[in-house]
Amino acid sequence: MEIYMWWLDLDLDTKEWLRENLRAEELPLPVLQGIAEAGGPHPDNPAAVLSDADWDFIETQSEFVD
Repeated sequence: MEIYMWWLDLDLDTKEWLRENLRAEELPLPVLQGIAEAGGPHPDNPAAVLSDADWDFIETQSEFVD
């Protein structure tokens, strides 16, 4: 599922963590849970949760006024 379809449902703490840790190789469990609860991917490999396109979205398209 494309990030723009679940980003708005993501909790603010998770959004902030993702913005502050752009392109992190590993995501902490609370971040993974936040992504899953918002309707994002449920990967077996935590490192594969977000694609390069997802990180690009977080870096350039997400708004800080969530």
